Amino acid sequence: MKPWIRNTLVALGLLVVVAGIAYYWLIVESHFPADAQYALDIGEVRRLSGALSADKPTAIEVERVGLFKFPATAIVAGDGWEARDMPVFSYRIVYPQTSVLIDTALNQEIGASLNSFYADAFARMQTAMGSASLILITHEHMDHIGGLTSHPNLARVLASTKLTREQLAEPKLMLPAKFPDRALDGYVPLVYQKYLGVAPGVVLIKAPGHSPGSQMIYVQAANGAEYLFLGDVAWQFRNIDVQRERARLITAFMIKEDRSAVFGQLAALKQLHTVEPRIHMVPGHDGAAVDELIASGLMKARFAAAGN
Repeated sequence: MKPWIRNTLVALGLLVVVAGIAYYWLIVESHFPADAQYALDIGEVRRLSGALSADKPTAIEVERVGLFKFPATAIVAGDGWEARDMPVFSYRIVYPQTSVLIDTALNQEIGASLNSFYADAFARMQTAMGSASLILITHEHMDHIGGLTSHPNLARVLASTKLTREQLAEPKLMLPAKFPDRALDGYVPLVYQKYLGVAPGVVLIKAPGHSPGSQMIYVQAANGAEYLFLGDVAWQFRNIDVQRERARLITAFMIKEDRSAVFGQLAALKQLHTVEPRIHMVPGHDGAAVDELIASGLMKARFAAAGN
């Protein structure tokens, strides 16, 4: 064999090996890091949820505002390249005299990369924001905060919104969503350590990792039903079930999350689900999980047109 042919074959072989290693590392590998840890004290969360004496919520409503489609391996590393639905949701916690919103989705302009956008759902959500006594955001990414930043009466809804210090610390993480210039002048962000009760039956739980301002939101209804809104700690319940993160290509180069922190949270959620299976976990973009809650009567599809 001529030397140049041998050298070419060796070079090609090395290229294939390097490409294979890179593919595995970026797309498939999802081993649990040794330093991953996260503590979730559900007893303390429950205590805080009952600390306010007013009535707890009577219903939870959901709007499906838009839809992304991602390769399965982007959601759960190693799951292949089949396209999977990634719905974008907003939730309304209904009380006898008021309401609380969790996440505000995004408008069509911000969501230019959406595969589908449901204008009627977004309009209902925007209307509900105007009458909500409290608006909470699980984290500062565009598909969760964009409906807030683009609200036509931003000053009014900001007065009812509790954004944390961490959620406002890095505005670039919201892009292409952004607050208008000077819109946050005088706004005092929320500061808390680990858990914070913010309404009857509603507790914030710090969970930085997917983003610095990531938090989970626990809700206990008047009938005793318990919900844990995970934000994007887990995009879908399968992340928890199989204890696998998103592909490293996504976590390291696109959303730049703290992978070890998220793994610790996934482990804590798996343990919680094992010992407390009646807590209904609501991942950030899991249409099947939401559809199951609707089918079982634990959530209502769409925000009520009238009421609080």
